[in-house]
Amino acid sequence: MKIVRSPSSLRRAVAAWRRKGLRVGFVPTMGALHEAHLALVRRARIACDRVVVSVFVNPIQFGPKEDLAKYPRPFAKDAALCRREKAALLYHPAVSTMYPPGARTFVEVSGLSQRYCGASRPGHFRGVATVVAKLLSQVAPDSLFLGEKDFQQLVILRRMAADLDFPVRVVGCPIVRESDGLAMSSRNVFLNPAQRAAAPEFHRALLAGVEESRRASATPASVVAAVRRRILKIPGARLDYVGLAETETLEPAQRLSGRLRLLGAVFFGNTRLIDNVPIRR
Repeated sequence: MKIVRSPSSLRRAVAAWRRKGLRVGFVPTMGALHEAHLALVRRARIACDRVVVSVFVNPIQFGPKEDLAKYPRPFAKDAALCRREKAALLYHPAVSTMYPPGARTFVEVSGLSQRYCGASRPGHFRGVATVVAKLLSQVAPDSLFLGEKDFQQLVILRRMAADLDFPVRVVGCPIVRESDGLAMSSRNVFLNPAQRAAAPEFHRALLAGVEESRRASATPASVVAAVRRRILKIPGARLDYVGLAETETLEPAQRLSGRLRLLGAVFFGNTRLIDNVPIRR
C-alpha cells in the first residue's frame, strides 16, 4: 500500500491505474478507523479494482465548542488496518494542503443541511460538503463509499455530487453495529463505562419507533413521540433530536407511507451519538 500526502502524488497514482483501465473506489475517513470503516473498504474492494482511503481530520466541520483537539489520530494504526484490508493507497494530506492560506471557497447544499444534525451543528455540513468536494476532485473515483450511520450526510453528499456533476457513483453501505446494537463510531471511545452500558438503549428507542409505526393508528408524530419517551428514560442520556424524514429529500414525513428514515441524536455527557433506522410502509 502506498501512502501519499500531496494531491499531485495522488493524481499520478490514480492516472497510472486509469491507463490500465482499472476502476477506482474511494472511502473518505477522519481516521481512528474501526470495523465500520473497514467494511466500507471491503465493499469498495469487491466493486472496484483499486481502493483509495483518505485520513484527514477536517477542521472546518467542527464547531467552536466541539472536539477537534481531542479527536483521536492514531495514524500508524490506521495505516496498518488499511494495509491489512488491501487498500491500494492511503491519502493523508495536511490541513495546509487542503486549505492553503487565502482559501475562501466553500460548498453548501441548501435545504438538506439545516435540519436534524445541521440544526444542532451549524456549519457542519458545509465543512463536510467542502472537504468531500475537494477530495472527489483530487481522487476522481468511479465510486464513493459512505456509511448509512451518517444518513443525513449521505443524502447531502449524494445531492452535492449530482448537482456539481461529479462523475461518481455514491454507494450507501449498511450501519455496522456492536453486538449490543450500538452503532460503531470513533466517538464511542469517549463514553465512560456507565455511559457505554446505557448507550445501546438509544438504538432500542429507535426500534420502539419502528414498532409504533406498525400500529394501524400510528402517525409520524406518534412514532417520534414513542422514540422520545424511550430516550428520556435512558440513564445519563440527553436528547438532541428525533425526526422522521422522507428518505430521498429529508423532508419531515407527513404520513406513514413509502420509504422513511427515523433519525436521532443523543448526548452522553459531552459525547454526541447519532443513529437511524429505516421505516417502510
